[in-house]
Amino acid sequence: MEDAYVTLARESLTSYIKTGRKTGVPDGLPAEMLDRRAGVFVSLHKDGALRGCIGTIAPVQASIAEEIIENAISASTRDPRFPEVREDEIDDLEISVDVLGPMEKIKDEAELDVKRYGVVVTKGWQRGLLLPNLEGVDTVQYQVSIAKQKAGIDPADKDVELQRFEVVRHF
Repeated sequence: MEDAYVTLARESLTSYIKTGRKTGVPDGLPAEMLDRRAGVFVSLHKDGALRGCIGTIAPVQASIAEEIIENAISASTRDPRFPEVREDEIDDLEISVDVLGPMEKIKDEAELDVKRYGVVVTKGWQRGLLLPNLEGVDTVQYQVSIAKQKAGIDPADKDVELQRFEVVRHF
């Protein structure tokens, strides 16, 4: 059974795909979804393969609930790597919602753990993020390399700023 975070993401993307309109924040959500602000990533998988993933490193909306609504819609309709999710795909989607903890600047890769921490790699205006505990990402070096590629930073470039963060994953 899905928890409130995943249910909100599913209902938000379903409503948007079916009607073209964004839903409001429903009643009955846990207080922390309404009272807290945080960066949130919504990931969609279909048949075990990524189908969309959009998120915010830092909060943009007034609450976690609003962040989920926006990012669920974006993950299903605005991820440039994938076509928009079709109505007939909705029931086949596996959805996860990652609520990001605070960013912590670190000195080097030795302070990372791929299972526990996500990473943000920054060089100038380029910035890439990779969530923790992803299937197939088994080493810190691989995690950092993917984040660099997402940012358009040469994977061999060592002159970068690293930050780590923890997430609470809902699925």
